Amino acid sequence: MGTILTIGEPMVVFKAQETNASLADAATFQKFSAGAELNVALGLARLGHATEYVSAVGQDPFGTYLQAEMRRNHVGVTNLVTKAAYPTGFYLKQNVDHGDPAVYYFRRGSAAAHYDLNDLRGVDLAQVQLAHLSGIFAALSAESLAVYRQLNRELLQHNIPVTFDPNLRPILWFSTAEMVRVTNQLAQTATVVLPGLGEGETLTGSRDPETIADFYLHQSEVTQLVVVKLGAKGAFAQRATGEKLWVPGFHVAPVVDTVGAGDGFAVGLISALQENLSLKQALRRACAIGAMAVQVMGDNDGYPTPTQLKTFYQEHQTQS
Repeated sequence: MGTILTIGEPMVVFKAQETNASLADAATFQKFSAGAELNVALGLARLGHATEYVSAVGQDPFGTYLQAEMRRNHVGVTNLVTKAAYPTGFYLKQNVDHGDPAVYYFRRGSAAAHYDLNDLRGVDLAQVQLAHLSGIFAALSAESLAVYRQLNRELLQHNIPVTFDPNLRPILWFSTAEMVRVTNQLAQTATVVLPGLGEGETLTGSRDPETIADFYLHQSEVTQLVVVKLGAKGAFAQRATGEKLWVPGFHVAPVVDTVGAGDGFAVGLISALQENLSLKQALRRACAIGAMAVQVMGDNDGYPTPTQLKTFYQEHQTQS
C-alpha cells in the first residue's frame, strides 16, 4: 500500500472538564490534538497505514506539541512547515453529557491559513496512493482555497483518487451560499464523497440519503461512490454503478464526546478500502470507529489500533 496524503489545519483543543458548564464558566481544561484532517491521518497511522500530512504550524508551544504528537503517532511530517510569523490555531470545547458540545475557535490568521502555493511546490506525490481532503482547509483563506484547487489538479493529473468530506464550518465562510457553492464544486473532483446527513441537507436541500447520493453522483463523472453518514443509525452508500447499501451503526454507551466521530468514520472507510475489503466491510469498520470515537474525551483519542478494533468487534458481535 502507498501513502495516504491529507492537507488541513492542525489545532490544539482545550476540553472543559466540568460537565455542562458553559465555556465562559468552565475553569479547568485538558489539552488534546485536533483538526479534522489530522484526526484522519492519526487514525490511519494507528491502523498501520503510511500517511503524509501537509500543513503549517506556528513557531510556538502549540506547534511544537502538535509536531511531537504527529511523530509519536507515526504521521509523516515531511511536508509540515513552520511559519514563525503566524500562530498555531486552537479552540475551546465544552464538556456535555448529551448532544454536541459548544466550541469556540481561535484560528483566524493561523499558520495553516497562510500555507501557500510556494509551500505546495515542495510536495512530492510520487508515493501517494490516495488523498483525503475536506472543505475545512479550503475555507481558511483565499490562499488555502488556491492551494486546495492546485493540489486537487495535481492529484487528478497523477490519477490519484480523492476522498472528500465536506466538513462544513459555516463560521469560516463569508456566507452559507458561498459555502454551499464552493463545497459542491470541490466535491465534483472527488472519487468518494462523504457527507453527513445534516451536511447533505445543507448542500443539496434534502435529508433523504438516496437523494443526496444521487446529487453528487449526477453532478460529476469523477465521483464513483457517495457515503452518507447517518450517525448512530449507520450509513448509506451508493456507487455510480447503481449499487446501494445500508449498514446499521453500533450502539455504545456512554457517549462522552461526539466531536471526531465523522473523522473516525472516514478513517474506517478509507483504511478498509485501501486494504481491498468489500464495501460492506468498509462501512462496518467506518461505523465501528465512529462509535469508538464518541466514548472518549479527545477528538481522536478513541481511534483504535488493529487489536483494539478486533476487540470492539468481538464485544459487539450481536450488532454485526
